[in-house]
Amino acid sequence: MHSQKLSALIVPNQRFINMQDTLLDINDLSVGLISPDHGHKPILRNINLKINKRETVGIVGESGSGKSTLALSAMGYLKKGLHYFGGRVHFSDIELMQASKMDLQRIRGGRMALIPQNASQSLSPTLRVRDQMYEALRLHTSHDPATYRHRIVELMGKVRLPDAENIVNRYPHELSGGQQQRVAIAMALAGEPDLLLLDEPTTGLDVTTQAHILGLLDDIVTNTDMTMVYVSHDLGAIARVCRRVVVMYAGEIVMDGTAEQVLEAPSHPYAKSLLASIPRVHRDALPAALEGRPPAIGDLQNACAFAPRCALKSKLCETERPNLFLQDNGAYVRCFHSGAVESWSPNIIPRSMYRSTQEEIMLDVQGLAISYDKRGFLDAVFRKFSSSPPTVEDVSFDIQRGETLALVGESGSGKSSILKAIAGLVPTSNGLIHLEKEGLLSSTMEERSKSQLQLIQLVFQNPDESLNPRQTIGEILEHPLRLYTDLDSKSIHERCLAILEKVRLGPHYMTRLPAQLSGGEKQRVAIARAFIAEAQIILCDEVTSALDVSVQAAVLKLLDDLKKKMGVTYLFVAHDLAVVRAIADRVIVLYQGRICEIGPVGKVYEAPHHPYTEALLSAVLEPVSGFKPKLLSRDVVEFSPVKQGCAFQRRCHRSLGDICERHKPRMQQISPDRFLFCHIDAAELSRLQNAPGTLI
Repeated sequence: MHSQKLSALIVPNQRFINMQDTLLDINDLSVGLISPDHGHKPILRNINLKINKRETVGIVGESGSGKSTLALSAMGYLKKGLHYFGGRVHFSDIELMQASKMDLQRIRGGRMALIPQNASQSLSPTLRVRDQMYEALRLHTSHDPATYRHRIVELMGKVRLPDAENIVNRYPHELSGGQQQRVAIAMALAGEPDLLLLDEPTTGLDVTTQAHILGLLDDIVTNTDMTMVYVSHDLGAIARVCRRVVVMYAGEIVMDGTAEQVLEAPSHPYAKSLLASIPRVHRDALPAALEGRPPAIGDLQNACAFAPRCALKSKLCETERPNLFLQDNGAYVRCFHSGAVESWSPNIIPRSMYRSTQEEIMLDVQGLAISYDKRGFLDAVFRKFSSSPPTVEDVSFDIQRGETLALVGESGSGKSSILKAIAGLVPTSNGLIHLEKEGLLSSTMEERSKSQLQLIQLVFQNPDESLNPRQTIGEILEHPLRLYTDLDSKSIHERCLAILEKVRLGPHYMTRLPAQLSGGEKQRVAIARAFIAEAQIILCDEVTSALDVSVQAAVLKLLDDLKKKMGVTYLFVAHDLAVVRAIADRVIVLYQGRICEIGPVGKVYEAPHHPYTEALLSAVLEPVSGFKPKLLSRDVVEFSPVKQGCAFQRRCHRSLGDICERHKPRMQQISPDRFLFCHIDAAELSRLQNAPGTLI
């Protein structure tokens, strides 16, 4: 008999448990919403999870799978509107669901700490970083107050925040998003917790900063008694730091095993589908998008929750709910057909290579420079010019019709600044931007013609920041048509329905508000709005970085399909190099607003020439258990470009010394479509790629 009632216990995973070492014991936990008719709509269904001291556990799954709700429940915390339906959460000897507020306050931040995805949730906007760090040390440690300053500097160094005296005297709004996240991590570590819960803590960080933070977390759990639970949709990050992985779907645990079992030999079709939806830096193909959507809250029958999306489903899956059972290899899986998963593989999709046959240049950028220095009145009177180097300097490139050109680099490399300058959102201090058939573009939107504005559209990283929450989806889509065209109301409505169909959203979305949509659906609306007025150049600013892997795969497939059908041109900004490999034709590698390398994405990735490109690709994470990226042996964090010489000189593992420090790198043309900016000869750089001891 395979079926089981909602209240039935799932067999706990005893293989991982030594009861004397158990730190967190979640038993038969159910949490959810209460419907208007007082019915239960579970978000977590009968969760059984035991975690040992010194264990590192990753919890993975799509948005809405319940992984963040589980992490918060492990602290005895429920978001507003959620209800506790039953079960227990034991932390050491304390039952958190029944604990008093005083007991919970004593535990949280001290013995148990949370690092959220959005640092603004843990940082007070009215206090300087120093005061917040002092408070964490005072409330949750027994350190002598005389040592606080030294401890803060030490923690800032661990999370790669140099110039600690400057950073700690700032307010959170004076820091970048990446800096805020590192401060949040330092604050959580200040309390020296027994259990560290991390909810997508590195999602917004660039590849090298993420690699350093994950290395720090790995060192902490290796050298201390700390237990870590890491919630993420980034399976590469999970593979880097976790020894055990729990896969969740629709509020249930569907697989629980070692990192090797889950990431390298998954026995649940959902786990295998998640892995297939990850773009790979060495694979020239689109990731396999997982069709369909998870069931809505409360829309769970006595059946397998994954059955509607599963390629291996049978009639049994649609009529009975599988138990979580122990396999011969020691992993636990919730599937009737786990034995067939090994021989089944999701389809990998070749990406579109559409390019204009006439090699028509759509956008030409020459000598672009951007500076954020502000000159005061006296500076203008006395003609005093800033001595600080510009944020972006001497950037030149062109884009052909139908091409996808990507800009990559760490945070602060100038990617988004270049994108916003082309969109007219950031003024330029030098350079020309030429749009095909429209001539030179003014540096601000206000000075551009309506046709110029129509042809270039921008899709932001976070759709919540660009979609009016008070307007319906129909009103949002209609706005650019009313602004840029003379279509009548009937034609506008028909155009809206047609574009919704193209982005795989039905006509019923016209009357919905953004708050009623998932993150992936909102991003599809943002893309639809960019396309609806027949734009020719779409500027994509980190459009998939906030999405889980399955939604990201679907959005990449959507962008590729629209490119193929409509012949648009993309300028694509991303810090995820694997996403760039999946979607781009050419890539520009930027460091501190200076170009390092330009070329076809396949050639650059397979044989990087510039030392910075080599370092970036070496830091990319792979979803393989125990995988450790290679990092620069002489690494520093830089907040502004150097005044002379090569921008990468202070971090370069192949530096030539004086010439790199004094002179701007020369441009080398390696092939008709590939360029390098470096003092070292391209042939010599190619020979050095496999030299030992240059990266650690």
